[in-house]
Amino acid sequence: MIKSYKLRRHISNALIYLILGVMCIIWIAPFVYLLLHSLRADGAAVSNGELLPEWYTFQNYIDLFSGTGSSTLNFPKWFLNTFIVACFSCVISTISVLAVSYSFSRLRFGMRKKLMNIAMILGMFPGFMTMIAMYYLLKIMGLDGNLIALVLCYSCGAGLGFQISKGFFDTIPRALDEAATIDGATKNQIFWKIILPMSKPIVVYTVLTAFIGPWTDFILAKIIMGDIQENYTVAIGLQLMIDLDHKTTWFQEFLAGSVVVAVPITLLFLKMQKYYVGGVTAGGVKG
Repeated sequence: MIKSYKLRRHISNALIYLILGVMCIIWIAPFVYLLLHSLRADGAAVSNGELLPEWYTFQNYIDLFSGTGSSTLNFPKWFLNTFIVACFSCVISTISVLAVSYSFSRLRFGMRKKLMNIAMILGMFPGFMTMIAMYYLLKIMGLDGNLIALVLCYSCGAGLGFQISKGFFDTIPRALDEAATIDGATKNQIFWKIILPMSKPIVVYTVLTAFIGPWTDFILAKIIMGDIQENYTVAIGLQLMIDLDHKTTWFQEFLAGSVVVAVPITLLFLKMQKYYVGGVTAGGVKG
């Protein structure tokens, strides 16, 4: 009986590992293909369908950052624009989300429940429904085609995504707040000096999600930037590199650019993965 149970367990584990291995290959294969062909040195405009390139070179990356003699291809500027927008949006969004989450978790005030319900309802509507309205509002203010407009759009509504952070703050004992209050600490001091230092997992989670959104967004950035290529973000620039006018010229640079964009996010996520998981799981507690 025991041997039969052990045999079934080994077979079950083997099948699970096999399935996970296959899924891992499926997930990783596109990135490996992208990485290898970004180093392709055969000079072809597009891939001929071969699985592995015959020759490898870093010239595609050099051409990507040097512009290959074209004023239209300005990847370093696009990368810098994206980095600036993502950083500012990340800082503002993180502070906004954590402050709103702490307020709903710790403070008791009139309309608290109703405001939380309204925020939940607003969060059910997809963001693209308001893009046209936001564009015309920004145009009236003279901010269309401006990087400041992107920062405003990415960060101003970030506080509505407070649910996970609030769930995390609900797990922190309120006795800490009460003890600090007895010692004369204000709500502001409690938040910055006691709660936040204990909330590294949810802070990291919020930072990652707030950074990834602006870093990878295409639709909103394209609507606001229009045809002002100097203020393009990386996502718009990569789309420009494979449109009908340039796909036979910049295809390999497009592959190299895709790798360059993916690497920072991948390294950041791997470095902070343990905090990210901790923030998600702790934030799932109902409060």
